[in-house]
Amino acid sequence: MPTLGADMSAGTLTSWKKQPGDAVKRGDIVAVVETDKADIEIEVFTSGVLEKLLVEPGTTVPVGTPLALIREEGEAPTPPAAAPAPSAAPATPAPAAPPPPAPAAAAAEHLLVSPSARHLAEELGVDLRAVTGTGPGGRIQRKDVEEAAAARGAAPAPAAPAAGEDRQARMRRAIAAAMSRSNREIPHFYVSTTVDLSRSLAWLAAENEKRPVAGRLLYGVLLLKAVALAAGEVPELNGFWEGDAPRPSEAVHVGVAVSLRGGGLVAPALHDTDRKSLDELMAEFRDLVQRARAGTLRSSELADPTITVTSLGEQGVEGVFGLIFPPQVALVGFGKVVERPWAEGGGVFVRPVIQASLAADHRVVDGHRAGLFLAAVDRRLQEPSTL
Repeated sequence: MPTLGADMSAGTLTSWKKQPGDAVKRGDIVAVVETDKADIEIEVFTSGVLEKLLVEPGTTVPVGTPLALIREEGEAPTPPAAAPAPSAAPATPAPAAPPPPAPAAAAAEHLLVSPSARHLAEELGVDLRAVTGTGPGGRIQRKDVEEAAAARGAAPAPAAPAAGEDRQARMRRAIAAAMSRSNREIPHFYVSTTVDLSRSLAWLAAENEKRPVAGRLLYGVLLLKAVALAAGEVPELNGFWEGDAPRPSEAVHVGVAVSLRGGGLVAPALHDTDRKSLDELMAEFRDLVQRARAGTLRSSELADPTITVTSLGEQGVEGVFGLIFPPQVALVGFGKVVERPWAEGGGVFVRPVIQASLAADHRVVDGHRAGLFLAAVDRRLQEPSTL
């Protein structure tokens, strides 16, 4: 069971996408896990043959629990367990076997049902054997139980907000735990600067004029790329605090804070942000936001961020000073673009500007290095054609 963020301690395996004997390669989706925030597609990080499944769907297990065995390429198959040797001593009578469960209970126990759907069925008195699942592999989901309850009039189906409140409450608890840990364990300090965006926005307008509407860029991808390149210049801020020491990351995977419908947020990663073109980042950003709000993220996207960016500009906020997502060591915030007087070359002009902030872990860097990081972000945004 992978760690899908600092706020996760356990997950519920909901379905297997591969079966014993199937060949798998790095990046394949092998299972789906339900967390407090979403249903996450679990990727495999080695190639070989899926030899054995160790956890049944519907089981909740702690992070770090083995889910399956994979025989890597070139490895010999695991030998079957040897039968126990016969004993010379007279066998003692075996204890009486417990009575088998009632047919109805046994049938319901072995159905493929999400934990939240099973709980809802108990509340509404719905017999799961009579419910047709519409999820992957015939898995019974909450909406299937609600429809079954409404069809037979057993009880009114919960309104959509009530169904959302269950996961919403769990998400808020998970976020609270992670942010409490962040505030308790990480010695935060903050620096900020105001960035003149006139060059970036002028370049972006000219660039978008050449493109069809569907292929146009948002200024947000310029911010993400500038942060990624700045992280390469000040690598201490791109990585993790593990145990009692920092661990910088060679790869730059920028986490993007995405607000979810109904509240809450996730911060999945755009992998190798510093190496991708603006077009690639734009396409991946749109896809990431869409899947985050649909609850279909991949495990690597939640486990891999090395530095996170959050923006509240769309909400009219001019500055944001957030808490770092542990075990990361930095978080970059952007406010909205506003017009302000700007003094330059002896004159005063009206320029579009944005406030950029950095929350940094004082165990890893000091104010000097933090200042260099924001200066690098500013410099990159003054040269948009090089992003």
